[in-house]
Amino acid sequence: MAEAEPKLPVVILAAPQLAENIGAVARVMANFGLSELRLVNPRDGWPQERAWTSASGADWPLDEAQLFGTVAEAIADLRRVYAATARPRELQLPVLTPRQAAGDLRLAAGQGLRIGLLFGGERAGLETADIALCQAVVTIPVDPRFRSLNLAQAVAVNAYEWRVSAEDAPPAAFRPPEPPAEAAAMAGLYDHLERELHASGFFHPPEKTPSMVQNLRAALGRAGFTDQEVRTLRGVVTALSRGRGKVLEKLARKDEESRGR
Repeated sequence: MAEAEPKLPVVILAAPQLAENIGAVARVMANFGLSELRLVNPRDGWPQERAWTSASGADWPLDEAQLFGTVAEAIADLRRVYAATARPRELQLPVLTPRQAAGDLRLAAGQGLRIGLLFGGERAGLETADIALCQAVVTIPVDPRFRSLNLAQAVAVNAYEWRVSAEDAPPAAFRPPEPPAEAAAMAGLYDHLERELHASGFFHPPEKTPSMVQNLRAALGRAGFTDQEVRTLRGVVTALSRGRGKVLEKLARKDEESRGR
């Protein structure tokens, strides 16, 4: 099968449990014209024959499905990823309905960007650390008396809104803006900044480090930095870290001089 159309959303399933649900996801993807499926650590391994049975003939998303060890690896080449989940209290990310998200993603796709929709496993949904790698949260406005949705149902709602959004898509920009950086470039920025913050003693007390890291990543991810902006920011971090080293050297020299008097 030919490679999927680059402007279509990639569907990423993080830690899916049941093969039958993976197959059902492939089926609804085929219903709405999506074909690129990525799996992150399926509970029972991959491939699983029961997935093809549940797909009812929609085999192509399963045949071409890619397997990854982490969400970060699965989205590394994507420039805009939205997390389908209930609103996380720990993060300040835009919260969109599937219809709003489809409009946003359609606009990004019209600019030639690689885009994706991230879904969590059946039991616990998405981890906060994985949501922090995304640029927005997509929440389906279900009745609060019963919020539980099957994984394939959640994919179907979002895939449907993507499909119908074509009728309301804005015209392609005459001069599209520079695209946002790939997730891999953003991950490099996160690691660089967090390493220097650790060295400077910023993360205190230690037990709050994970939440502080997630908040930093969410804030930086919302900005939609371009590749050039990411390179510039990494240069800023490097310059600041070198400056800190010069200050320490200067203090050490002063200390030596005072001792020698």
